[in-house]
Amino acid sequence: MATPLQQLRERGQSPWIDYLSRSFVRDGDLRGLVDEGIVGVTSNPTIFQGAIAQGDAYDEQLREVLERERDPKQVFLALARDDIRGACDTLRPVFDRGDSTRDGWVSLEVDPDLAYDTRGTVEEARRLHGMVDRPNLFVKVPGTEPGLSAIEASIAAGIPINVTLLFSLERHREAAEAYVRGLGRLREDGGDLRRVASVASFFVSRVDTEADRRLEEIGGHDALKGTLAIANARLAYQSYKQIFSGPEWEELERAGASPQRCLWASTSTKNPAYRDVLYVEELIGPRTVNTMPRETIEAFQDHGRVEPTLERDVDGARHTLEAFADAGVDYDDVVAVLEREGVEKFAASFRELFDGVAAKREQLVAA
Repeated sequence: MATPLQQLRERGQSPWIDYLSRSFVRDGDLRGLVDEGIVGVTSNPTIFQGAIAQGDAYDEQLREVLERERDPKQVFLALARDDIRGACDTLRPVFDRGDSTRDGWVSLEVDPDLAYDTRGTVEEARRLHGMVDRPNLFVKVPGTEPGLSAIEASIAAGIPINVTLLFSLERHREAAEAYVRGLGRLREDGGDLRRVASVASFFVSRVDTEADRRLEEIGGHDALKGTLAIANARLAYQSYKQIFSGPEWEELERAGASPQRCLWASTSTKNPAYRDVLYVEELIGPRTVNTMPRETIEAFQDHGRVEPTLERDVDGARHTLEAFADAGVDYDDVVAVLEREGVEKFAASFRELFDGVAAKREQLVAA
């Protein structure tokens, strides 16, 4: 009997895991999850910070790296490269048997301090792409306004991109349009469109956290709590279907292009009053991705229900956004705050990561 994760695949949705560490790859845990149905990996600075700071899995390599490198960011990249490569190699068989909705990707993020620096982001994306040197690497680029140009330029250069920190319907559409423009430029330059791809990481639970907080401040409207995030994601999927259809897209598709799939991110449930697999069960649909932390994967494997829910009551999703406006919750401000805070939180995690590398260095020197 198929596992719930494998049932997601049967419905056309790709389950990924939002976690990475050296022991996770080398001890076979990732391989075991691939056997259960996981077909991709995302990572972020918070995940790496915990992996490097805890235990001694990195100590031997860290001593070697410190003989030639002192800058904490460069030390981190030297350590992360091996983990990312290992995960890419583990998932390579999945990648190699893929088609237009190929899986087997592993994501590595550019420095969030570059989120508002187009040129710096493009240069870092090129550097990470070359450093890892694996065809199934996604470089994660924040979907800020300056990031849109970086996305287009990176795709035009043949670099697969995971657009991260998307919260708004408008920004999601802009990211998709930037991807299409980048594909057009790549084609004009004679590039192979089959070698690039993209996902749009549309964040989910954080939207409910912020919207519910505002409803609490206003008072009343309890029926709206826990509804904005799913409605928002369902409408993003409708945008995806619209953008990746029609004559212009079909011409690119014939040349080998694949659509920029919606990737549901931030899918762990923050509010204990909500079902622990809410943001998995309610967003199941074809040609999408859901990246989950390990505890959410375990919960979904235990009691997840697999039904085609993503296009359920799309008109109701539109009415939900209208209801929030009527209640006095400014959608545009909610998503703008979430984008800004998302960049700030990831940047803070990177700084903590670099501080952790520096502290680890001092421990090894003192030992």
